[in-house]
Amino acid sequence: MASNSSNTQHPIRPIRVDSRNYMVSLRLGYDGIEYIGRLWFEDTADPRLAYQDHGAIPGATIEEAVRKANALTDSELQHRCHRALSEKRRFVKLRIATDKMLHQIKYLNRVVVNLQNGMIDRDGGHAEIEEIQKQIQAIVKTFPIHAGVEGD
Repeated sequence: MASNSSNTQHPIRPIRVDSRNYMVSLRLGYDGIEYIGRLWFEDTADPRLAYQDHGAIPGATIEEAVRKANALTDSELQHRCHRALSEKRRFVKLRIATDKMLHQIKYLNRVVVNLQNGMIDRDGGHAEIEEIQKQIQAIVKTFPIHAGVEGD
């Protein structure tokens, strides 16, 4: 079983919202069934200010999810940006690390269930579990760096 647990980021296009410019990108993660994307809005004047839309953009492939994101109109992107801005968080990097860890935990659970059900081979499943554990440990090690740091 190949590892599909890593996240990827794909540029969409710049938009203007409330006199501010944002670069829109799609961050994708594989959940074991499909790719789930979340739009990110990065303030072009201060790239440290980035906001995630919590609405999902799914796709059977990376290309399909990116195509769906590219098909959104500027008005739709502006509405999603407003939603992201209304839910902005103070400790962004810690939240990103937490989201990555939760994604990995969910992926770990799916791999274990698929292994128990015989849907994936034993050796490949155990190798994937070890890789996911390493990724979770690496994420957890970043928590002290991000904890208490606002705005990034």
